[in-house]
Amino acid sequence: MEINVKTAQQLRLTEEEFDLIKQKLGRTPNFNELCAFSGMWSEHCSYKNSIKWLKTLPREGSRMLVKAGEENAGVMDIGDGLGIVFKIESHNHPSAIEPFQG
Repeated sequence: MEINVKTAQQLRLTEEEFDLIKQKLGRTPNFNELCAFSGMWSEHCSYKNSIKWLKTLPREGSRMLVKAGEENAGVMDIGDGLGIVFKIESHNHPSAIEPFQG
């Protein structure tokens, strides 16, 4: 299989990211390596598109019940005994049953 920018784009990597991978490796990656970069550099793992916005959110304050990063999600007191969770992630292993995402 020929590995090129089209292959990278099918794995949701940009042309610039593909060039950076080649620069870091000093060669064109094989398919397995390209898949690994695709996963690690994905929005899910690296927040490559949203990180600049996430950094603008408060990390401390009297209404922060759980600080961001302590429990994989920040919880903020919104009054009346309620809290709002900015992000929560569940890895329901090893059952492989996806929990309700609502």
